[in-house]
Amino acid sequence: MTDPRLLAVSDLHVRYPDNRAVVEALHPTSDGDWLIVAGDVAEQVADVEWALGLLRERFARVLWVPGNHELWTRGKDPVPLRGEQRYRALVQACRERDVLTPEDPFPVWEGPGGPVTVAPLFALYDYSFLPEGTTTSAEGLAAAYAAGVVCTDEHLLHPDPYPDRAAWCAARIAESERRLDACDPDLPTVLVNHWPLTRHPTRVLRYPEFALWCGSTRTADWPVRYRAAAVVYGHLHIPRVTWEDGVRHVEVSLGYPREWRPRDERNGTRVTDLLPRQVLPDPEAA
Repeated sequence: MTDPRLLAVSDLHVRYPDNRAVVEALHPTSDGDWLIVAGDVAEQVADVEWALGLLRERFARVLWVPGNHELWTRGKDPVPLRGEQRYRALVQACRERDVLTPEDPFPVWEGPGGPVTVAPLFALYDYSFLPEGTTTSAEGLAAAYAAGVVCTDEHLLHPDPYPDRAAWCAARIAESERRLDACDPDLPTVLVNHWPLTRHPTRVLRYPEFALWCGSTRTADWPVRYRAAAVVYGHLHIPRVTWEDGVRHVEVSLGYPREWRPRDERNGTRVTDLLPRQVLPDPEAA
């Protein structure tokens, strides 16, 4: 066994059999490994429960944050809960499996690269990552609809009881800031959110209008403000490492089979050789 590591993965989308097989192949390399699961495990609550339950049996600690797919409510969904109620039901399912969520006390990673406070967050998005040439969210959404680039969230992610997703986002940001402000100021953090915390990662999107559904400008200062040793996110399905203001931002997504299979073929590697991705200790520093 190797030294313990803080690991992360996101966008498992286990309704695809190939992705389900990837999850079944995920194992720690140390009895002390922690695993961050940064959202979009699945759309169905039962699939989320299966994946997180399996991973919790293997890893010393598992932390989960919601993605947009977990919050979708389809017409024939066996769990028809919407919005905040759906999120709270997922939190309860996690607690029953000893999986930490944004509603639980932030744990401290004491292993190599630590100590750091690991902060699972649920900050959503508020349409403030505007397309070029627009100045308001209304203009941005109009441009996205005109371009035919519309996130499925507009039909399936319900903000109940909030009037809209932007209002839910504002409430989540306020709650996240309250909890982050209460963290030990002498410890760095690892900030975990399904959506990127800054605009920069969205600059490489093939369809730039999609950035509207990818975060909020209100979280842009969090990595520096909250002493981040690393920021972990998913959502974009563009796994990579970028640096901003001296902070490492790590996208840890698997994505859909049609996305990761070509990468495997080009690189001559298997996706299971790359996942989960190491957050701490910093592999680049090593």
